[in-house]
Amino acid sequence: MDTDFYVRYYIGHRGKFGHEFLEFEFRPDGLLRYANNSNYKNDVMIRKEVFCNKIVLEEVRRIIAESEIMSEDDKNWPEPDRVGRQELEVVMGNEHISFTTTKIGSLLDVQDSKDPDGLRIFYYLVQDLKSLVFSLINLHFKIKPI
Repeated sequence: MDTDFYVRYYIGHRGKFGHEFLEFEFRPDGLLRYANNSNYKNDVMIRKEVFCNKIVLEEVRRIIAESEIMSEDDKNWPEPDRVGRQELEVVMGNEHISFTTTKIGSLLDVQDSKDPDGLRIFYYLVQDLKSLVFSLINLHFKIKPI
């Protein structure tokens, strides 16, 4: 496995029901870690781990590379606020990026930002990664992500 590959995504906020968040990471050894914490109606935290093979990691790499997120900069993106925060960290080869922004409700939020092109890349990449992770977790554990 490639030791120079790592992806972590987090989205969350602190509110009426405490610290609610969704987080996942792909580690260099193929371990996919997933956590979903919602205290709504006394829900419990869901934590799952599964090992992915090389083909899955190559697909994650391809999705990230084709998105061109590695050439973006978050300096003109909205700062995290009371609505929440999103974080994306990617290590690919000798490149390491780390983005932080507020929760994005819709593409309208993207269009109204100071860097709509960069934020749109982030928005769609996150949608693709979440979709892949939910599919992998659902295949292995049959849970329903929020």
